This record gives sequence, structure tokens and C-alpha cells, in this order.
Amino acid sequence: MLSTIALVVAGLSTSHKIGLAVVGAAFILFALICSFVLPRRNPNFPGKHMAIFVTACVVFFLAMLSAVIVFGREAPEAKGSEGTTPAATAPAPTTTATTTSSGGFTHADPVAGKAVFASAGCAGCHTLKAAGATGNVGPNLDELKPPEGRIRTQVENGGGVMPAFKGQLTQKQIDDVAAFVFVSTHS
Repeated sequence: MLSTIALVVAGLSTSHKIGLAVVGAAFILFALICSFVLPRRNPNFPGKHMAIFVTACVVFFLAMLSAVIVFGREAPEAKGSEGTTPAATAPAPTTTATTTSSGGFTHADPVAGKAVFASAGCAGCHTLKAAGATGNVGPNLDELKPPEGRIRTQVENGGGVMPAFKGQLTQKQIDDVAAFVFVSTHS
């Protein structure tokens, strides 16, 4: 459950994370003030101002729900990336991924990606049957079946507890491991 939440949060842009944090902090601050500060100053709180208090509670509640709806959305994937993926033509991870119309894998090698998956320590955190990996810190990639662009972005930038590999792996290695994960989970 927590790994799924971490993956969802990792998929959000920085501005969305900041927006959720600001609205969440305001909601928490309101709750703390209403719980500790106002009752100490006025023991009859909210007393005759009950309508104002209830209205403020409803406004904060709706603001938090709206923030989750607005800021909780991921950036949309490039149109057509799902239908033109290497999995549509590649029967197994032993084939070479080709360039997709959405700017996907360029000469990526899923076989080399399997070696990168092992050497980069991915198996310690992720479950992926094709790699013999049974990690449970990160999401189960066999169940998640992430789209190709999402895999590359996650490997490059990291997120949640996952480190960014952009400075540790070459672009070719990132493309290869992304191709391996994609082809393995979509075949």
C-alpha cells in the first residue's frame, strides 16, 4: 500500500506536490488553531459563532478535496504511445526495441537492460518476474505494467524512495533498462 502511494506521489510534478503541501498545511494549521488556540482564548468556542465555524470547516474541506483533484493528477502521457510500443511487435525481452512514434526507445536493447537492472540494484526493491526479482520496497512492476515514457522518467529522475539514476547510468543504459522493463511487463 505504501509503495503504491509513494509511486503516485513520485509521479506528480514538483508544482503539484507543492500545491498539495500548501493546501494540506493550511488545513492542518486551521485544525490546530481550532483545537488548541481558540478554545484556550474563549472556553465557549465556537459558541454563538457556530455558523461561521461550520462554514470555515466546510470551505477548508472543499479546498482540500479540490486540491487533491486538481494537483493529484499526473501529466498526461503522449498520445498514441500505448499503441505503438515495442511490445506490440516484440514477443519477448530478447528482441531489440525500436523507435516509437512517441519518441520512445531508440536502439534500446532489452537484453542489455536486464544486465543493467541487475547491476543497478533494481531487483532489491522491485518485483519483476523476467529478472527473477522479488523486492518489495518499490512497486511490483509485473502488476503495475508502467507505460514506456513513465519507466524512463522514473529511472532518470527517481521519486519517493527511488534514487535518480540519471547521473549514475548513461542514457543508453537508462534506455536499455527501460526497454527491458517495458517489454517484460507488456509481453
